[in-house]
Amino acid sequence: MESGVTVLVTGATGRHGGTGAYVVRRLREHGIPVRALVRRLDERSERAAALGAELVVGDLADHRSLASAVDGVSSVYFTFPVDAGIVPAAANYAQAVRETGGSPRTVVMSMGPATPTHPSHLGRHQWLSEQVLQWAGLDVTILRMAAMFHEDIPLLWKHSVRTESMIRNCFGENPVSWLNALDAAEFCVAALLRPELFADKAAHYLPGPEVLDFHQITKVFGEVLDRPVGFEPISREAWLAELLDLAASPHAGLLKPDMARHITACGHAVANSLERGNADYSDTGLFRRVTGREPVLVQDFLTSNADLFRPER
Repeated sequence: MESGVTVLVTGATGRHGGTGAYVVRRLREHGIPVRALVRRLDERSERAAALGAELVVGDLADHRSLASAVDGVSSVYFTFPVDAGIVPAAANYAQAVRETGGSPRTVVMSMGPATPTHPSHLGRHQWLSEQVLQWAGLDVTILRMAAMFHEDIPLLWKHSVRTESMIRNCFGENPVSWLNALDAAEFCVAALLRPELFADKAAHYLPGPEVLDFHQITKVFGEVLDRPVGFEPISREAWLAELLDLAASPHAGLLKPDMARHITACGHAVANSLERGNADYSDTGLFRRVTGREPVLVQDFLTSNADLFRPER
């Protein structure tokens, strides 16, 4: 990346996975000027400012608030929560770019389920949002994370592991690719800093460095927590009901109903070997080759976060 350019980072204060905040920090470590799009000025936005980022208050839900954010930037990190609203967000962003007359290169943090016929409505919406960006004529690099994030584990199962030493879901016996959210963000940083590595096509898939089923996940849990943790496959409907109850409880954390519907649809797809799209889950060394770093593994993540899963005293 040439010196003197500015990168706009959306989701700069996002909480689940924290990829936007990580991208801000890594770009600033490389001396790249960063403009951080934030919805409000608060403690999280001040952390971005402390790194030297320029703060711009705006919302992807309102294209009128985005002109000052996109004006004059050379690249954009575009991400959106696993929630409803991604299609209008993409349209609002594209409209703001067109109105300001710029042509920034846009690196999109996407998901493996982004296909037009995936069982997940959010997967289908993510795919459609990417079509919107391309129809608008933007210079787009799409990075589809073909894995579950480690950070999904406490979001979905912290409460049941704490209280029952049990994981239930509808993924069945099939294995899942696993990736740390900050490793996904590092892959996006590489795409921002070294665009030539991603110039051959618009969409790239990043599988996780390991593929584990939930029997293997609970075995790792047992080793880390020094107590047995069980796995019970249940139906999509039963797991959705359980997650919707969790989302309505004081233990919900960042879990919302749309995310619950999305993840249960993904579990159904994995259990029934549906909708892999063009993802290649076998290239578990891609992250190492692109970033030159060793990835975080599930055992590393669970060991570092073991206290989240211990019974409350």
